[in-house]
Amino acid sequence: MDADVTDSAGPPERPDHSSGGEPTDGTQDASGAVGEEGPGARAGNAGRFGTWAERPKDGLPGHRRHWIRWTALAGSFLVLAAAGAGWWFYQKLDGNITTDTGAAAELRTYEKERPRPIARDAQNILLIGSDTRSGDNSRYGRDDGGSQRSDTTILLHLAADRGSATAVSLPRDLMAEIPSCHTADNKVTKERFAQFNGAFELGGTACTVRTVEKMTGIRVDHHMVIDFDGFKDMVDAVDGVEICLKKPVDDADAHLKLPAGRQKLDGEEALGYVRARKSIGNGSDTERMERQQKFLGALVNKMQSNGVLLNPTRLYPVLDAATKALTTDPGLNSLRDLYDLVRGMRDVPTDKVQFLTVPRQPYRANPNRDELVQPDADRLFRQLREDEPVTVVPADEAGTAEAQAEPGTDDGPAGRKPEATTGSPAPSPTYSGSNAADDPCDA
Repeated sequence: MDADVTDSAGPPERPDHSSGGEPTDGTQDASGAVGEEGPGARAGNAGRFGTWAERPKDGLPGHRRHWIRWTALAGSFLVLAAAGAGWWFYQKLDGNITTDTGAAAELRTYEKERPRPIARDAQNILLIGSDTRSGDNSRYGRDDGGSQRSDTTILLHLAADRGSATAVSLPRDLMAEIPSCHTADNKVTKERFAQFNGAFELGGTACTVRTVEKMTGIRVDHHMVIDFDGFKDMVDAVDGVEICLKKPVDDADAHLKLPAGRQKLDGEEALGYVRARKSIGNGSDTERMERQQKFLGALVNKMQSNGVLLNPTRLYPVLDAATKALTTDPGLNSLRDLYDLVRGMRDVPTDKVQFLTVPRQPYRANPNRDELVQPDADRLFRQLREDEPVTVVPADEAGTAEAQAEPGTDDGPAGRKPEATTGSPAPSPTYSGSNAADDPCDA
């Protein structure tokens, strides 16, 4: 009886899981605690994994756990390596750029005389091709003490909506009002009416910027100077540029020997091609500028059509070549600044990347020099100042428009005849030039 009383008063019996009941993982064990494994579970796990020490803590076999761990470590290493390489490339490209602090200081001195920007978000960048014969460039001609010259000067206008880019060449032989400037040894020059590229030789970049602003009334937001070697490296970085020659060329002065027909030029050949005077065309500086414009258009087309501007792997060598060759104002002296500039241009349609030369004619006092044609030049400068569209057409079409223009009207020889009888507004002026979409063999 005592035994019966004891059984009825004792705790209720629990199932014996060791005899085949369900495991007690996550349920109460004999002590009533939640989440601990009962004796039956221990026995079952020991049976599956041999010994209790071999049981995987995360519920996965050991080899799988090790594989996941090593994959995570390898992934972390690759991320860190990529970040480190990216930072190294950025620092390298950023360090390539030379900043022209002297020009910036000079321009600040004359800030009150400079034009005010009119079109918000539009940008005007002065591109100066240095013709210095010092250093590695001495093989292209006589070095007269390393003096600098502006071989090619282009005013690049980027529309505020980045829907177009207009590059206006300013002839080196154009007669212009050059303001008083500071020379490299801090002497002050007198104002003079002289050949345009004399501004660069007298007072460097700042003097050239102020001469362009005085001539055009356009605020120059940024400037870049690039030399011969830099130009060659950029052409090589895009694996050459295609051009078309009507006749073979053999020019010892330009270090150039090419067959007739369509062909791709490397950097050295491209430099000779854009610099040649006597061996291609009629030997004039006008023809040479048109050739330079078409070549730059072909370069832009090559970069856009081959996806260079959208492919970091292909863009890097171009940026490396460009940054090594560039001397810029402080506003463009970082890779971020240059990338923002490139990013703004990469979506411009190639037929909206336009090239033209400022309207000019032989200078009356010296036919070997040029002078502006008015009012055509002032009209073009106003369009750029106010960010108005500029229409550029091939020379034969521009010639037709010129013939149709009414002599003595405000439209002048560069524009079309206004519709005075109907009272409708005159069509936009049309200028002779080219665009980046032109085929070099169609001329």
